[in-house]
Amino acid sequence: QVHLVESGGGSVQAGGSLRLSCVVSGYNGNCMAWFRQAPGKEREGVARLWLPNTDTYYADSVKGRFTISQDKAKNSVDLQMTGLKPEDTAMYYCAVGFALCSIRPQHYNDWGQGTQVTVSS
Repeated sequence: QVHLVESGGGSVQAGGSLRLSCVVSGYNGNCMAWFRQAPGKEREGVARLWLPNTDTYYADSVKGRFTISQDKAKNSVDLQMTGLKPEDTAMYYCAVGFALCSIRPQHYNDWGQGTQVTVSS
């Protein structure tokens, strides 16, 4: 059974940094991703990682500020966030997939519980 445990969320001032971590167990696939959802908004893809060639994809809104990576020692997928903006405030979710490694949430079956990120002006 796939199990995802997230950590690292919190409150930070604009311009600050946070590192989110999602420890993954029971997963043998190749696709890991981070999503976020703000109040009144649909869940949106933030970043995804295709493990075989470490291909990455980022939403335009976070390019140059966020980095997705795998920590093999911890068996986790991390999201390093820098230059945080108030519009980054949302619940952040990690997810893993087994087939199409897209940035669309419907292609993922297993999700973490979510971790809140709040960025103040």
